[in-house]
Amino acid sequence: MSRAPEFVPLSDEALRAVAGANSRHAALIEDAFGVLLETPGGGVSLSGDAKSRGAAKKAVQAIAARADHGLEIGEADVRVAIGQARSGAPAANPGAGNALPIGRRGQVAPKTPTQARYLEALNRNELVFGLGPAGTGKTFLAVAHGAGMLLRGAVDRLIVSRPAVEAGERLGFLPGDMNEKVDPYMAPVWEALTDILGAEQLRRRREKGEIEVAPIAFLRGRTLSHAFVIVDEAQNASRAQMKMVLTRLGEGARMAVTGDPTQIDLPNPRDSGLAHAVGLLEGVEGIGIIRFSSEDVVRHPLVERIVRAYDADAARVGRTV
Repeated sequence: MSRAPEFVPLSDEALRAVAGANSRHAALIEDAFGVLLETPGGGVSLSGDAKSRGAAKKAVQAIAARADHGLEIGEADVRVAIGQARSGAPAANPGAGNALPIGRRGQVAPKTPTQARYLEALNRNELVFGLGPAGTGKTFLAVAHGAGMLLRGAVDRLIVSRPAVEAGERLGFLPGDMNEKVDPYMAPVWEALTDILGAEQLRRRREKGEIEVAPIAFLRGRTLSHAFVIVDEAQNASRAQMKMVLTRLGEGARMAVTGDPTQIDLPNPRDSGLAHAVGLLEGVEGIGIIRFSSEDVVRHPLVERIVRAYDADAARVGRTV
């Protein structure tokens, strides 16, 4: 039986995105679906059996839609599009109005439907919990959303906090003063802010007091008004710390709380305040709760496989997360 190639028309921008530098993106699509992808001009030609062509076409169209909306396409975007085409899950709509017009490399936009729901929840609610494994973008998107609010004057300050909890190490043994001791725990947040704002704008706004990154303990006794507050790695906050930080919200403030309930570094995991808070507050007006899964992992593809393996192990021993 003849397997006639299927031609998918694309704009020049979308065609470059689908092909990728040195045809890297095209090679990923070919390997994933067992098809031959060629670029004769004006679009791509897909050769293979009908089922494989159909799945590859969905991935190509999802990548093209993002490129046509002016979004930068990297390998992570291609892998997400491939995964969604394989599973039949709907792609995140880049034209749904949930892209953030900030970022050194252009807009920050959701890569998965769960990420899109997360950004919608951040827009709609005063308090949002983002729960799920590493690499799902829950912290990065919260930082991008908060930076966007700061840049357009919706809030006066962006405050990012996380517990300074040692994962098998001792904070007191680190050299330097208190700022130097806690800085390693804040490094992922500084990296996200630098990626979104650029080093120079971050430096200026930090010096003006518009951006603050600090351990949770530094928030005690304060009222955080007209600020967007992010509590990162919240699974390592105790119940008392969680209650304290949630009640810091003042006039005109909003908050995002992110964490992975399976990665608790506290001596007694039962002391974690994240799951406790979610259980108490789910369904309360003004509070949104978004749960990410391994399908939302947008880091290295190996991260998704690692998360799935640990999820399977937890299921075998009857644990719930």
